[in-house]
Amino acid sequence: MRKIFSLRTVLYSFLVLAMSIAMATTSHAQIRISVGFGPPALPVYEQPICPGDGYIWTPGYWAWDPDIEDYYWVPGTWILAPEVGFFWTPPYWAWVDGGWLFYDGYWGPQVGFYGGIAYGFGYFGVGFVGGRWEGGHFFYNREVANINVEIIHNVYEERITNITVNHISYNGGQGGIVARPTAQEEAYARERHVGPIAAQTQHLAAARGNPELRASSNHGKPSIAATARPGEFSGRGVAAAREAGGEYHPPANRGGAPARSAVHPNDLPKVERVTPNTGNPKNDRKYQQEQDKLLAKQDQERQKLQQQQEKEHQQLAKQNADEARRQQTEQRHQQQTEQMQQKHTEQRQQLQQKYQPSGGRKK
Repeated sequence: MRKIFSLRTVLYSFLVLAMSIAMATTSHAQIRISVGFGPPALPVYEQPICPGDGYIWTPGYWAWDPDIEDYYWVPGTWILAPEVGFFWTPPYWAWVDGGWLFYDGYWGPQVGFYGGIAYGFGYFGVGFVGGRWEGGHFFYNREVANINVEIIHNVYEERITNITVNHISYNGGQGGIVARPTAQEEAYARERHVGPIAAQTQHLAAARGNPELRASSNHGKPSIAATARPGEFSGRGVAAAREAGGEYHPPANRGGAPARSAVHPNDLPKVERVTPNTGNPKNDRKYQQEQDKLLAKQDQERQKLQQQQEKEHQQLAKQNADEARRQQTEQRHQQQTEQMQQKHTEQRQQLQQKYQPSGGRKK
């Protein structure tokens, strides 16, 4: 049976190929994505055990599928380095000049700029502390890498401190990471490097074709968050996300134009409680208590604003207000609701960051 591909699929494939070719040059490949909302937060997951010597960890990230107009999760995985002495610079999203840009990852002798994104497992926003090359062999830092020392003996331990743990998945824009490349990181991007290798592009294609990895299906908590080997999405080497890294509320219409915001508090989606898992039962109890207190306060503020706006609607009805005045009131209500929602989101993020564990193997 003859297969028919959509024009957008062909164009997307061409762009991916062009990006891979461009990565073999001296520039960092980028592609502007016409979408009105950013990627979900990074999910929380465990790193699968390293399958063998010479494999380097490549963290998971959100990619965009133009055919279904949805983000999908590309699981983190262990990849054999294409050359001795090469490291992986992860891809990242950035809000630039009113649009989303995707910067693809690349292999090179140094780890360059990856948006300041804290992917974990050695990638904490700047550089890489998960391992190093010595004498033609890769040595793993056991503090952040899941290694079987009975199989891999080239290891060392270097404790990592002063790590800011968050799950923000993009640079710039509202709520994004505020980071810019240093002159040295820009120089790294101009050095000889290569783009994602065949195993990685196949891994990406497999992720794109898996409905479970779409953000609309998993709501930021993919069932396949990481794999021991590229493209192996089943078996003992698969790690599911322990939890979503944050709330995910995409626009209803998804595509390029942003969706209409909620006008009244009752239009806002229900806030889901975050299950604390800091590794410290005492801290978990404190987090739960503070979260319950905060959500109760926010719910009261929602109800108060809703009642206030309903009262204004009743007054307009009694006064037989014209359409222009009604629209002005609705616009003001929408602005009030958006401001309250933004404030509440920031309060919940601050509380979550307060109790986030720092360092270690857990993402």
